[in-house]
Amino acid sequence: MRRTVLVGFTVVLFGLVPVNGIELISVADEITLGRQAQKAVKAQMPEIGGAARAYIASVGRTLAASARGPKYPYSFSIANYKEINAFALPGGPVWVHRGAIQAATNESQLAGVLAHEIAHVAQRHAADQISKGAIANGLLGFLGAVLGNSGGARTAETGAQILAGGYMMKFSREDEREADRVGVEIMRRAGWDARGMLEFMQTLRTRSGRDPGSVQAFLSTHPSPADRIEHLRAQLRQVRAGGRRDSAEFQRVHSALARMAPARPMPHR
Repeated sequence: MRRTVLVGFTVVLFGLVPVNGIELISVADEITLGRQAQKAVKAQMPEIGGAARAYIASVGRTLAASARGPKYPYSFSIANYKEINAFALPGGPVWVHRGAIQAATNESQLAGVLAHEIAHVAQRHAADQISKGAIANGLLGFLGAVLGNSGGARTAETGAQILAGGYMMKFSREDEREADRVGVEIMRRAGWDARGMLEFMQTLRTRSGRDPGSVQAFLSTHPSPADRIEHLRAQLRQVRAGGRRDSAEFQRVHSALARMAPARPMPHR
């Protein structure tokens, strides 16, 4: 599931791709931009802390330890929004909406949501999007800083400027499928039943017919659940069943969130 936060922009493709193994956005640049993004998002998001956040962070860290690729400083936060959604920022920060946690009925489904977002980070999808495109209203300066090796303070400054407004960058269908495929492998290595990801997609498909508003944000930035269900089923036919399905801690957190005052609706942007 996915929205990556990079804010207030229009994407203009210029075909800027890695040449001879040279990347336009390094892992260090990606982490720096992600830290700036996290500051901007935290300033805007209604966040849930306490035991619920600690639990989500524990599940997330366990999954992230099984992710391959660069060792990003992953972090995990809960946005107190009722809509079903989740997103990852460049370089490691992952957010999950309260609505997504409450839509899950067991821990493996929640793990599927988090594993998908971790996979986006691990596969460097945000860096790839930036490397392939020059982004208007600020990111041209960011790319110039990176290409000119000035990095550091200029990268952080440009990131802060970009992240001053609204947000969202839509990933390609191929990126979403890869995040599902890699997310399944992360779940398996970490010990969860990967069928939880498929189950959550089936929940989204049901909700889209019964309560379209609850999945509108998700559908605006992701392929349809039906498309993802088809590919997940094909992958899981090759996967041995088994793994962790649920925990008492998930059920405690799930019940605690249900007792809280209703979550806010996402603001219109």
